Amino acid sequence: MKDMLFYFYGYAVFFYSMGLIISYIVLMWLAVVGIMRNKRYQLSTYTKNIINTSPYTPGVSVVAPAYNEEKTIIDNVNSLLKQEYPKFEVVIVNDGSTDKTLELLIENFALVEVPFAYVEYIHTKPYKRLFKSVDPKFSRLIVVDKENGGTKADAVNAGLNASSYPYFINTDVDCILSKDAISRCIQPMLESPDVIAVSGIMSASNGCEVEDGVITKLRPPHTPCPLFQTMEYMRSFLVGKMGWSAINAMPNVSGGYGLFDKQVVMAAGGYSGDSFAEDMDMIIRMVGYCCDFKRKYKIVQVPAYSCWTEMPPNLRVLYRQRVRWGYGLIQTFVRHRRFLFNHKYKQLGMITLPYVLIFEVLAPIIEFVGFLVFVYQAFTGVVNWASATVIFFGLYTFCFILASVVLFNDFALGGSFRKVRAYLLVLGAAMVEPFLYHPFITLFSIKGYFNYFTRKSGVWGDMSRRGTKGKKNDSINNGGVEKVPAENAGGVRVEGVV
Repeated sequence: MKDMLFYFYGYAVFFYSMGLIISYIVLMWLAVVGIMRNKRYQLSTYTKNIINTSPYTPGVSVVAPAYNEEKTIIDNVNSLLKQEYPKFEVVIVNDGSTDKTLELLIENFALVEVPFAYVEYIHTKPYKRLFKSVDPKFSRLIVVDKENGGTKADAVNAGLNASSYPYFINTDVDCILSKDAISRCIQPMLESPDVIAVSGIMSASNGCEVEDGVITKLRPPHTPCPLFQTMEYMRSFLVGKMGWSAINAMPNVSGGYGLFDKQVVMAAGGYSGDSFAEDMDMIIRMVGYCCDFKRKYKIVQVPAYSCWTEMPPNLRVLYRQRVRWGYGLIQTFVRHRRFLFNHKYKQLGMITLPYVLIFEVLAPIIEFVGFLVFVYQAFTGVVNWASATVIFFGLYTFCFILASVVLFNDFALGGSFRKVRAYLLVLGAAMVEPFLYHPFITLFSIKGYFNYFTRKSGVWGDMSRRGTKGKKNDSINNGGVEKVPAENAGGVRVEGVV
């Protein structure tokens, strides 16, 4: 009986692996097609001039929650205010900070409390007050003060309640946006009324040179943990999201940077205030709303780098982040299980969610069990080492091909880095990732699942950060809460292709 179970499990893992590899190949092909097709979204001088001068250019609200960000808040807000777009506002939501975040904002941006007819379109933790600047230089800045809601989603909802424009960007206050980020991502929405959300490419700011809130020199991180994550993010955006976007099956738009149609978000009920995977949760809700009311929709991944964010600098911080992602992934699937294999919800119900369930949710469990089975069989002498070696090198070769395609796609978009050795460093990280990094991600994900099913409360946790002060941004100091975006699902486990 035992031998039969091992025999069956071996074949199941084989076909599972083949299905995963085939899906990766399809996504790689779709990503290349998508990059070539969507090069029209590259911002030309003519397009930029039209956006800057047209009276019909829509307004965009940049919504960024802040919790205990006193070490970096001033530089970060100055960075967000540097957008080269004719009509935008920056809505900072002080989510019950217990440090001097609010005091520093008031002092440095000449803020005063103003009467404001705050309408709670979406329920949040209690709103307190709203600030605007008496200095014309900061006329675009709005600061909302509220009680802490425990999740980013609750803070974003409060920002939406106070925002003025029909489109909004959901970002983190520690993110560095390219000056043309709004202009690049608004193009798909201007071209088609069916576009309800747009994702820009995100990358690591760790290792980059930053001056006055602007990236002046792009470099890969030089410490192991952020370096591995750099390849994860490149793989997620340049293959996963680009591939899903080509068939209008995007599973999420990053919580670190995404442009949304506010009317659709509000109609879908806003963000789930208790969600720990708000990016995936929101897209499911938006698509569900569109399908329920038979509205055409499209979610687009733009092949342009729009945002740089600090990534966890060590395993301790990475552990908190990935446990939360695992918790949020299971939470989202349980909450939206009615969408799964439901043809009413089109690609989301019949392609995206089944794929995420099989190859993302179950992957950590299958990998962990598979490792235990392999160790047992190795000690009992039943492993065919010749066959195992061939399979290992076959899979390893595929990982190399996948990493090469990712870097090729990056190069086709103009290149993240200027030096060949920078690409070689990232490629080297990809080659050792399966041995030094991926096992930790698998264990962290399983811990997140365990926390959810044992009803252990999810927490965001504190994340120490260095911020963008000074030239090099490759280490992080104390202070702040974890705001690293949940690149989940396609996505959800960014260590996979999606």
